[in-house]
Amino acid sequence: MNNYSNYKGMMRKIADIQYASAVLNWDQETFMPPKGATFRAQQLSTLAGIGHELATSKELGDLLNTLSTDVSLSEKEKRNIKQSLKNYNDNKKYTTEFVQELSKTISETFQSWQKAKEENNFSLYAPNLEKLVKLKREECKLLGTFAHPYDALLNQYEPGAKTADLEILFADVRSQLVAFVKKIAVKPQNKDSFMYLQYNKTKQWELGLELLKQMGYDFEAGRQDASSHPFTTNFSSQDVRVTTRINEKDLNEMIWSCIHEGGHALYEQGLPAEEYGLPSGEYVSLGIHESQSRLWENNVGRSLGYWKNNFKLLQNTFSESLKGINFEDFYKAMNIVKPSLIRTSADELTYHFHVLIRFEIEKALIEGSIEVKDLPNYWNSKYKEYLGLDVPSDSKGVLQDIHWSHGSFGYFPTYSLGSFYAAQFFAQAKKEIKGLESEIEKGNTKPLLDWLREKVHRHGKFYSAEELCIAISGEKLNFKYFMDYAAAKYTALYNL
Repeated sequence: MNNYSNYKGMMRKIADIQYASAVLNWDQETFMPPKGATFRAQQLSTLAGIGHELATSKELGDLLNTLSTDVSLSEKEKRNIKQSLKNYNDNKKYTTEFVQELSKTISETFQSWQKAKEENNFSLYAPNLEKLVKLKREECKLLGTFAHPYDALLNQYEPGAKTADLEILFADVRSQLVAFVKKIAVKPQNKDSFMYLQYNKTKQWELGLELLKQMGYDFEAGRQDASSHPFTTNFSSQDVRVTTRINEKDLNEMIWSCIHEGGHALYEQGLPAEEYGLPSGEYVSLGIHESQSRLWENNVGRSLGYWKNNFKLLQNTFSESLKGINFEDFYKAMNIVKPSLIRTSADELTYHFHVLIRFEIEKALIEGSIEVKDLPNYWNSKYKEYLGLDVPSDSKGVLQDIHWSHGSFGYFPTYSLGSFYAAQFFAQAKKEIKGLESEIEKGNTKPLLDWLREKVHRHGKFYSAEELCIAISGEKLNFKYFMDYAAAKYTALYNL
């Protein structure tokens, strides 16, 4: 067995441990009984420790350093070694004790977040979150010197991203998107009251499964379950699971969570199975991952053509609630732009104000300019400033997102990056796929999925996010594509 084969074997062993943890995390958020929480935190901590020991072993380090000078490797193999060596060196900055403590704290913080959200009481969550924030600040120091400590966390989700660059990007959001939304705000609002009538839970569930099948989601390599916060997880490209949330008084929640999470799942199912455990079998970045979910949710799922095809199915399923409604009424209703409290149900334009708020809060938390105890008031003041809304409760405010309870600081900006990448990629897909929008109107999304498989999914982490964007569209990420898409769509919807 040669050195590269040894490397693959070691990386796959590490992946086995990580995906075993992912199974336990998935179960924790779906089916685990409440009394299982204490031992689940211990189990996850143990696996995290084992995984870290394997990922930082001298044997792996020596092997990676040897392979890093092996000129006989293919270009893909060289890139795998380069990425794995970077990860190895980063992992070496952590002690096993720190990794176990972080894992245990995250599990405990998640449990306290669930309880706090159920009881609408931030104080039940605050002590655990405070401990977790302190650990994340310590993690930033462990990872080295950056222009801003938040950069260390951003890099875990969007390699190469910098706080300074995001501040410029969100300045574009403020200067262009905010002004555009103000033009919409003075126009007569479209009607959407029928979206909040009675919609049977079982029928919604069955419709969601049908929408996933239409997209090309492989149920022999995945499944859907219910959770309080919709998410996608994977244990390989052959086992990719999605969850959804159903509200019988709000049809929006199920439809958009299914299509959104379906987009994430298609990416994971499209990664090369033969590259399991290697960088070439992993997604590029969370911004690119989010581009896949946002492309399906917004550029496809919120388009007029998509519902020309699917509205009859929807109306047949909910004939009473949608009586007298046509597909154009539905298209207008699902694309209403107005400020709202909940990020996951926000429209595709004001959504980025929600992300901006979280970016500003995370940056302040990590640099220490605010503390956990300040979060509810700081959060509420930001919602008043950017969205003009008064936050009525913790559950509809600072407790609404799961991310901080998972220790996922630096994650939120990737949501906006994803939407901007999606607009740029979809614009290119329309150029390269003849009659793409006509095919979507016929219910045929396979040409689009095939294009994404070829342009994005199959490459794994061979390219960086910036390199991939250039390879697909010929240029770096450009906010102009999103603004052009938004202007064309909403100018027509609101007669601007």
